[in-house]
Amino acid sequence: MKRLCMLLLPLALLACSKPQPAPPVRPVLFVVVKSQNEETLGRFAGNIQARYESTLGFRVNGRIAQRKVDVGTEVVQGQVLAVLDPTDQQNALRANQGDLARQQAQWINAQANARRQQELFDRGVGAQAQLDTALTDLKTATASRDQLKASVQQAQDQLGYSELQADHAAVVTEWKVEAGQVVTAGQQVVTLARPDVKEAVIDLPSDLAGHLPAGVTFNVASQLDPSVKTTATVRELEPLADSATRTQRARLTLADTPAGFRLGTAISVTLDSAITPRTELPASVIQNVDGKQRVWVIDPNGKTVAPRDVQVVSVDEGTAVIAGDLKAGDRVVSAGVNSLQAGQAIKIDEEHAQ
Repeated sequence: MKRLCMLLLPLALLACSKPQPAPPVRPVLFVVVKSQNEETLGRFAGNIQARYESTLGFRVNGRIAQRKVDVGTEVVQGQVLAVLDPTDQQNALRANQGDLARQQAQWINAQANARRQQELFDRGVGAQAQLDTALTDLKTATASRDQLKASVQQAQDQLGYSELQADHAAVVTEWKVEAGQVVTAGQQVVTLARPDVKEAVIDLPSDLAGHLPAGVTFNVASQLDPSVKTTATVRELEPLADSATRTQRARLTLADTPAGFRLGTAISVTLDSAITPRTELPASVIQNVDGKQRVWVIDPNGKTVAPRDVQVVSVDEGTAVIAGDLKAGDRVVSAGVNSLQAGQAIKIDEEHAQ
């Protein structure tokens, strides 16, 4: 019996030392890590406007006879934009010209009479009183003539004011009246915008507007063509929020003005804020082990996996924000993480990478 046991012992030891079968090769899905250093704070709609605008009006009352240009027309300095019916101004000018002509004749008579009285007085046959009267009449006629000359000039100016002219090169952005409408002096008629200096205009939520850091930079892009983009800084922020929308209007100075940024162009404006580097991944990549979180990282050759501890900052609607020793470009297993083992052989499907 002793001899039999000694013969069976090597066989038992040989059976115990038989290698265990290797874990099966697992097909896995994965996601590629993309590190984030900035956080996008909203997306705000706005448009491109001219920094300098002016609203013009006639300097006299009257009925608009004609609008010479349409909205969107580029005009030059001195170009006529609209005209009033000039009948009233023309009648006033003719009346003042008639008064001036009559007074001019009276002035000529007064001047001739003063000259005669001076000659008679010089010869000793005229009275001093008559000379004084003639000189007074001449001064009165001269003053009346000068007054009517000023009235004629004023009437001519009033006639000129019946034409509304551009005071600088600009683009017509809005008409506030129609042809045939009666307007008063100073009433707003047309709005002009200088196209050479443009800016972005947006409405910001008041809670964000009140905490903007100094020198913050916005990203501005055309809604129709996002490739047309630039950056901008705050030039002006309205101090009071709109009572209905609780937003504050911000005017942004553009770093440059692409050709696609025409007046009225609809734009999207975003604000990026620097944050601690982090990664957003599907929540399914996380494995909880003894109160710690880890993910499974595929080796560069794509043949095995290894666990790596991470810190989960937050989880929201299936997306986890992760901070830890993950680099941009790492490939992380995204499904079946609870059945993996360290060093386990895997097979990855490049076509179904998430």
